[in-house]
Amino acid sequence: QVQLVESGGGLVQAGGSLRLSCAASGSIRSINVMGWYRQAPGKQRDMVARITSGGSLNYADSVKGRFTISRDNTKNTVYLQMNSLKPEDTGVYSCNANGYSDFARPFNSWGQGTQVTVSS
Repeated sequence: QVQLVESGGGLVQAGGSLRLSCAASGSIRSINVMGWYRQAPGKQRDMVARITSGGSLNYADSVKGRFTISRDNTKNTVYLQMNSLKPEDTGVYSCNANGYSDFARPFNSWGQGTQVTVSS
């Protein structure tokens, strides 16, 4: 079983920055895609940014130029640097990872989520 633990959320004023981290642990053989998703109050959860093991990136249009996703494969950790934050970035940010655990079993795991609140 693979567990994800996020950290780095909080309250920030508009225009400020936050950095989220998500560490994967457990019986991990390989991780393919790691990503961040956001769920605003009363809305569905949407993809914010994703990164593959080879470094390919994918961003939601609303965060392009402001957010940067990166990963440290040696630590099974993914980061999300969020700059120029806007009130509409407020939500619960959840980490996702998929890949293969021991005995070549596929996994798709989610973290518990971390709250990001941007005040105007």
